[in-house]
Amino acid sequence: MATRAQDQDIVADFADSLGLAESELDHLDRTENAQCQIVPSFGWHPWFSHQLYDDTESTIMEEKYQKPDNVAHYNAVLTPEAEDEAFLRALPEPRSLSEYLARTREYLTKYPLALVGEIGLDKSFRLPNDWLPAQKDERDPRLTPGGREGRRLSPYHVRMDHQRRILKAQLHLAGEMQRAVSVHGVAAHGVVFEVLRDTWKGYEKEVISKRAKKRRGSAAAAHVNEADVRIEQDRAATSKPFPPRICLHSYSGPPDSLREYFHPSIPASIFFSFSQVINFSSRGSKKAIKVIEEVPEDRILVESDLHIAGDRMDGVLEEMVRSICQTKGWSLEQGVKQLASNWKHFVLGH
Repeated sequence: MATRAQDQDIVADFADSLGLAESELDHLDRTENAQCQIVPSFGWHPWFSHQLYDDTESTIMEEKYQKPDNVAHYNAVLTPEAEDEAFLRALPEPRSLSEYLARTREYLTKYPLALVGEIGLDKSFRLPNDWLPAQKDERDPRLTPGGREGRRLSPYHVRMDHQRRILKAQLHLAGEMQRAVSVHGVAAHGVVFEVLRDTWKGYEKEVISKRAKKRRGSAAAAHVNEADVRIEQDRAATSKPFPPRICLHSYSGPPDSLREYFHPSIPASIFFSFSQVINFSSRGSKKAIKVIEEVPEDRILVESDLHIAGDRMDGVLEEMVRSICQTKGWSLEQGVKQLASNWKHFVLGH
């Protein structure tokens, strides 16, 4: 899953060599020595949203940001305004949002199962300070550049209005390409919902009362035919300004917020994923259990939320599956089957 400038091409390289095709899903080699396969995902994480400048809205904006100056750009998108000009000049040269979207569109076209993510909003995040000389010399070269890697945090946050623009642009792209998205939300659960709601405004489903459903029932059923079904399927595949399926990953919001996401008028399918390292830390596990109890069984996903693969990832995924099964009262076999079905629905839409 891509998050920033340095890992977009890395994810694409893995997709070239290990990418999974939809036709292979029902014939996977599940033996111990089977080759790993992946579904790639391309996104720009809110922790790096300050590194993009928005040149998508108007020609005035394009002229303003044709060759953005680091200091002017970062002072516009960071808060509080920085007094340390050296800090701003040490940040990466800002990149064009429109160019990033165009490149991501190419990736999504090339990889038909690819998702959009990780994208989202984060009010808590602060930019790391620049490297100290000793830190830079001692950093682990095996890690993809661009991450925090132990650096102390600065006082600077990315302005929420800028994060919203970057998020909304990527949501629109996912809607255009009809791809599922993975959404990050920290200390911004209400704002995340507002942005998502704005993307599907005007596309809400009609909510019919029980009495009206009864009146329509027999007459509507009598007129349904194969042509109607095909028309509905064609509509579902048409580009829209919102993604068809949305996963709120490692969801840490309150149980009360679930009602908003499961309102019958919402035209997107909303999923919630949970991870052992985030949701079942000693501090958050009680809230996570309550949320998992409330989420419908066909909308739960699991994840590792780790930046590495291998035995540790497999271990925390197994722990999370067992935790969900225990909370839901499922047998392990029942839970594995249900979670696998949910994953296919999220990625493929069926």
